[in-house]
Amino acid sequence: MSGRYSVNTARSSDCLRDHFLLAMPNLSEGIFSQSITYICEHGESGAMGIVINQPLDLSVAEIFEHLQINTSRDFSKVPVLAGGPVQIDHGFVLHRNCPKTWEASLKVTPGITLTTSRDILRAIAQDSGPQEHLIALGYAGWSAGQLEQELAENSWLTLPADDDIIFNTPVDQRLRAAAALLGIDMNLISAEAGHA
Repeated sequence: MSGRYSVNTARSSDCLRDHFLLAMPNLSEGIFSQSITYICEHGESGAMGIVINQPLDLSVAEIFEHLQINTSRDFSKVPVLAGGPVQIDHGFVLHRNCPKTWEASLKVTPGITLTTSRDILRAIAQDSGPQEHLIALGYAGWSAGQLEQELAENSWLTLPADDDIIFNTPVDQRLRAAAALLGIDMNLISAEAGHA
C-alpha cells in the first residue's frame, strides 16, 4: 500500500491544470493538428481542457441567434472555437477576472473559470458578463492515464499557461506565441522526434 501512495503522490504533483498542451507534429490529423489546449482539470480520473486556437465556421452571433438570446452589440465577427471532440453540441465559456458567479462553473485558477451554463451567455450578449472570454463547442478529454501515455509518446509539449495568450492574442497566433515562451519555433520541429 505504501508503494501505491507514493505513486499517487508523484502523479498529483505532476498536475497539468492551468497548463498548455502544444500538439507535436505527429498529431497531424483532426482537431488536435497544430493545436494548443488549455488544461482545466487534471487528476487521477483523467484530464479535460479546451482547444483555444481552432475556430469553427461559426460566429458567436449565430450561437446567440440559435439560442434566441438578444444582444446589445454585433457578435458576427467573434468566432466560436472547436474546444475538442467531446460533447461538441455543448458550449463552454472560458473567462477571467469576473467576480460574478454562474449556475455551472469550474474554478481553474483564482482568475480563470470555465462556465457551462446559459446564464453567462445571456450576460455576455448584454455586455454584463466577463469582458475577457472565449466561447467553444466541445472539450478535449482524457481518461485516467491516457494523457500521461500521450506525453510519454511525445505527442505534446507542456508549459505553464499564459493568460494573455488565451485572452489577448489573436486565435491564429496563440500556438506560435506559446511555443515562443519555450524558445521554440513549431515550424522547425520534425514529426520524427528523437531522430537527428
